Amino acid sequence: MSSAVSEDWIARPGGAIGGRLQVPGDKSISHRAVMFSALADGVCEISNFLTGADCRATAAAMQAMGVRIDTLSERHLRVHGVGMRGLKPPTTTLDLGNSGTSMRLFCGLLAGQGFELTLTGDESLSKRPMRRVTDPLSQMGARFSTTEAGTAPLTIHAAAELSALDYVMPMASAQVKSAVLLAGLYADGCTAVTEPKVTRDHTERMLRGFGYAVDREGSRVSLSGGGQLRASNIEVPGDLSSAAFFFVAAAIQPGATIRIDNVGINPTRVGVLEVLRRMGAQVEISAQRESMGEPVATVSVTGAPLKGIEIDEDLVALAIDELPVLFVAAACAEGETVVSGAEELRVKESDRVATMADGLQAVGIEAEARPDGIRIVGGQIRGGEINSHGDHRIAMSFAVAAQRSIEPIVLRDCANVATSFPGFLECATQAGLRVEPLA
Repeated sequence: MSSAVSEDWIARPGGAIGGRLQVPGDKSISHRAVMFSALADGVCEISNFLTGADCRATAAAMQAMGVRIDTLSERHLRVHGVGMRGLKPPTTTLDLGNSGTSMRLFCGLLAGQGFELTLTGDESLSKRPMRRVTDPLSQMGARFSTTEAGTAPLTIHAAAELSALDYVMPMASAQVKSAVLLAGLYADGCTAVTEPKVTRDHTERMLRGFGYAVDREGSRVSLSGGGQLRASNIEVPGDLSSAAFFFVAAAIQPGATIRIDNVGINPTRVGVLEVLRRMGAQVEISAQRESMGEPVATVSVTGAPLKGIEIDEDLVALAIDELPVLFVAAACAEGETVVSGAEELRVKESDRVATMADGLQAVGIEAEARPDGIRIVGGQIRGGEINSHGDHRIAMSFAVAAQRSIEPIVLRDCANVATSFPGFLECATQAGLRVEPLA
């Protein structure tokens, strides 16, 4: 049964965890694959495209701006690129649903298109801050209108011309970095971003794959405007953020092994594997190869008694989306786990620090939310009821937590799981988790 059928789930303890899995295509890469293919000169094919609602919203927005996209099969698209200046003004507001990635990257990509359009989203997306993207873009000459709170609906006004920017980011964020670089494609001169901590570099890798020169010197990434994107075919690797739920499910069950094939192991994304290693799980990487500049491999995780650790900002930047499920690993570990430097986690689909702390407390785990992170003391998960607040990663994290609970965990408001992981319930069942829609 599809995870989108019911908004509420029940997760029960006692599953036999193990097996060999495939997970859906990487969400971050799928978004960029559609965006860049649409602006390329020529026809691109994208295989293993993530069919979740977020990525469909990106594709639909490109179609609304005049890009022809053929669906060859469920996860295989053919995109007829229109070139860097070939997009047309949409006739309606572009509804991006729950996709913050779409909205923030489009702010950069569309700022220099020369026409006006409005971006909107669902209730959750409409609460998420956009000024940290629009402020630096405004320094380049882009023009935006938002609510007084700096949230969507967000209108991008036609700008005469964008100017290059040398931007020093106050906070590490791959989405902000990407938005500035994408605006830089349309700017006069060299646009650069200096990031305080390394963040995921899918934008830079894919631009290079499309033949666009991107330079990196230490923490500074730069490109020059005025180039072209060359049509290229893309095989999207399996999403490490999706795989993380099953890796943690194995890690918290001593002796259990989960093996996932064709998963992306981008070095800016592998923090989840390093955290599990440091906590005591066994992690093995094999069959490594490259796809469009992205490293891909088979990854196996075997469970062991875990110990609490300190997760500092260097690791946080490499595991920002996986932190909610890593908090579950911490709840199952001996001793105390402290996470710091995770302010960005508070401006995701929900305030994931507060939501996870509340949820862990509700199932009997000592958890203290802090301004930049969380403190968790491992213990016995009791079971109970969790409100995921429409945040897909919260729902999936507590589905994993139920494996080590005494009683079932009821999960409320889970429909948005389909935005990032269509078919999660089927994959979870295959892995041995006992989670299903609540009757």
